[in-house]
Amino acid sequence: MEYLIGTILSLAVAALAYIVGFDRERVYYSTALIVIAAFYVLFAAMAASGRILITEIIFACGFLLFAVVGFKTNLWLVAIGLVGHGVFDFVHYLFIQDPGVPHWWPGFCGTVDVIFGGVLAVHLNRRYVAIR
Repeated sequence: MEYLIGTILSLAVAALAYIVGFDRERVYYSTALIVIAAFYVLFAAMAASGRILITEIIFACGFLLFAVVGFKTNLWLVAIGLVGHGVFDFVHYLFIQDPGVPHWWPGFCGTVDVIFGGVLAVHLNRRYVAIR
């Protein structure tokens, strides 16, 4: 069910962003990547040890780096970061045992991430958003 909800919600948000014009701005998808990556830090702050919190912050900083460098240089890095975070959602438990992560989160967030990254890639191919 989390995959279906993630798909519907991400497509609805992407459609709204397109209709309103939010996604024409270079910062839109970069900001989304930063916010998406911050959720694991939130989950760790709510229910985990300091060691897990630090580990989550380190991983989030990696995605933050993709968002910032991609925003400053080439939005393809942001698209890669979004899809990469979607993949990370599915393997997160192999690296970090964060008890604050809801059991449905990886499927939901992974779906949202991959769809957002795909939408950005389509926009970049169509030159809807400036690559640089």
